[in-house]
Amino acid sequence: MASHINSIFRCPPSKPRLAYNCHLQNPKSPLTLSYFTCSSSYAVLSPRKISCSGPSRCRLLTVKSHMATEEKPISGDRMLVFVPPHPLIRHWISVLRNEQTPCPIFKNALAELGRLLIYEASRDWLPTVTGEIQSPMGVASVEFIDPREPVAVVPILRAGLALAEHASSILPATKTYHIGLSRDEETLQPTIYLNRLPEKFPPDSRVFVVDPMLATGGTIVAALNLVKERGVENRQIKVISAVAAPPALQKLSEKFPGLHVYTGIIDPTVNDKGFIVPGLGDAGDRSFGT
Repeated sequence: MASHINSIFRCPPSKPRLAYNCHLQNPKSPLTLSYFTCSSSYAVLSPRKISCSGPSRCRLLTVKSHMATEEKPISGDRMLVFVPPHPLIRHWISVLRNEQTPCPIFKNALAELGRLLIYEASRDWLPTVTGEIQSPMGVASVEFIDPREPVAVVPILRAGLALAEHASSILPATKTYHIGLSRDEETLQPTIYLNRLPEKFPPDSRVFVVDPMLATGGTIVAALNLVKERGVENRQIKVISAVAAPPALQKLSEKFPGLHVYTGIIDPTVNDKGFIVPGLGDAGDRSFGT
């Protein structure tokens, strides 16, 4: 049965808007993307097709400042996949793909890619505090990220450590929890060897789950199940990945409606050993030289 994944890129009204509809059939079948360009933020024009082979809250705090947390409406019945169309993202993906890239540069490229993807994923998603402060030249209206509501970052070891390395430089208030998962080379099934998640996440938590490679989907599904067992809903989770493939996106769309996935690129297929093709190899081995 086909699963339907929508991906929408938000741009300023003065710039074109891009929207992708991904139709995933059998995990081994081609991935078809419906591509639309829009001259404004709302109108949809000129449909074309590209084939690849292979809770809102608002609160007021009265202490000379007020806090307003505003979130965009999120569709609860489908998973959204975002591939931000930024040249720096394409650049770092290219560095990662090169088999000649040495480990230190590979790890740095993965960290830079993670910085960009987390920046894009945190847009319109963070709680803020607004008010007034005194600048050297006068009173200014200001807006800060609310440190009382930290965002949780959950890297999946090992390579998730590299992709999430700069998360704290992007997000002023974060807590990091680690999950260790290894994949059996024969069965491709994941095994949990480390779980440092809290017993329960606070209500309305925002959680970034960071996994560089979404290949067959076993690892990311196991990680998301652990997060959801601790009181987090699909709409409160965003997945950050370097490269994604249809089999993993198929599983995620079936099991986690309302989930948002941010990835650097979608590759067409996965080989019989569970590696994304063309992909970038084993992100953990290439990050840490093992």
